[in-house]
Amino acid sequence: MATWSTRGLRGSVLEDLINRTIDKYREQGLALIQKIPTPITPIDIDKSTKHITLAYFDKKSTVDYIGAVQGIPVCFDAKECAQESFAVSNIHEHQFLFMSDFEKQEGISFLIIAYTNKQRYFYMPMKAVREYYNRAKNGGRKSVTFEEIEGSCYEIEHNEMGSLHFLECLQRDLLER
Repeated sequence: MATWSTRGLRGSVLEDLINRTIDKYREQGLALIQKIPTPITPIDIDKSTKHITLAYFDKKSTVDYIGAVQGIPVCFDAKECAQESFAVSNIHEHQFLFMSDFEKQEGISFLIIAYTNKQRYFYMPMKAVREYYNRAKNGGRKSVTFEEIEGSCYEIEHNEMGSLHFLECLQRDLLER
């Protein structure tokens, strides 16, 4: 079993942006999307702060978010990147397989990737996820350059109010299928 030890709040800024956005989408009746918690079993808890400091994963999780957008099933994972290229190893096999199976059931799967050093956000459609994942698995390049991201993904508009408007990218994805 894999063990988890806290590494701070890695990814929490992106997840906060997404969580605020999906709350707004729900309030507006546009979508119902939920954050899927990673199932863990605590091993050590700091008694003074009551925070989990060591735990193990009960099982492999699927993706970070799942729901429906106006009757369309969606699932996606949030990834952060501080480098000029996105490491394909950040897409775990069980996530890729779940997203592929989700698409076979006529759902829409995608990644939201945050380039933290550029404060830019991208929607990576499953077509691109599949291309880069298979390229890496078959001995090709193990990362996706920023230029490739710009060419194969849709940039997500965001504002200072803390919203990532990814539904516009989802609509574009649907139109291009």
